[in-house]
Amino acid sequence: MNYIGSKLKLSSFLKEEILKVVGEDLSQKVFCDIFAGTGIVGRTFKQDVKQVISNDIEKYSYVLNKNYIENNEEIKDKDEFIEKLNNLSLREDGFIYQNYCMGSGSERQYFSDDNGKRIDTIRSKIKEWKDNDEISDNLYYFLLASLLESADKVANTASVYGAFLKHIKKSALKELVLSPADFELNDNSHQVFHKDSNELIKKIEGDILYLDPPYNQRQYGGNYHLLNTIALYDVFTPKGITGMRHYNRSKYCKKLEVHRSFEDLIENAKFEYIFLSYNNEGLMSEEDVKKIMSKYGKYSLVQKEYKRFKVYKTKNRKHKPSCTYEYLHILKKNNL
Repeated sequence: MNYIGSKLKLSSFLKEEILKVVGEDLSQKVFCDIFAGTGIVGRTFKQDVKQVISNDIEKYSYVLNKNYIENNEEIKDKDEFIEKLNNLSLREDGFIYQNYCMGSGSERQYFSDDNGKRIDTIRSKIKEWKDNDEISDNLYYFLLASLLESADKVANTASVYGAFLKHIKKSALKELVLSPADFELNDNSHQVFHKDSNELIKKIEGDILYLDPPYNQRQYGGNYHLLNTIALYDVFTPKGITGMRHYNRSKYCKKLEVHRSFEDLIENAKFEYIFLSYNNEGLMSEEDVKKIMSKYGKYSLVQKEYKRFKVYKTKNRKHKPSCTYEYLHILKKNNL
């Protein structure tokens, strides 16, 4: 998925730096990714550690991580279920089509009419199977994660769902085909939570805590509200032109609350090693983070410069390269 703050391109850097600190042998370590997003970092360590604990407050993230992190054994006949879902007759009365496709009269154009119907058809069948106990939890989350990723590929947006595009773009005209969200197999069991990170931290413990909170005022619940709607598939009245639903508002996106929330998290963490990914455009400065983390043990910092691409609203919508710094703040915590 094209995801804000994704660590896909930085995963090798993160793993290399973490191994330098904690050692090469992670086989008996518990690794926690408490702001998991799409689960890239947890997936990077899944094969190496004793257990991954994954968490995120957003429902779409919970679904993705229930599949990619918690699923670790082969699921019988999963490809046959994918094929069945790809060959269903389309329904026209579903929630996504009625509220997020132009042909329904909603005046919203997040998906083509045909793809909106496909999302409803597939999502309804997955729900039916689950409600009737025809599929296991493991298969349910595999199929639902497959739908989230496949729907995202044909969304008529500029990568986030805060708004839809006025005209249907080429990729959004492609027919949605459900592709399997294949996960890695291994012998270890893992845990996935859907909780507020500052509450969960009081109830878990381990060896390595990785933190990747929101950097700025962009709320993930708003930017990815439609993925939450597909994941939940509940009934509500979409608000405004964008069809927004009620969403979680993170304290890490609020300038007046982020410092207090961050220190609370560090103070309550029962993990020997804590790693924080943050960049030079965040609400907390490098010095802010250092001041807080240094209270609780031995602090250090590494950084990496990398290029990213911003979309500038020019007539030609040119993509211009922009450099930013990824900071990896490191704490070896005292008194554990």
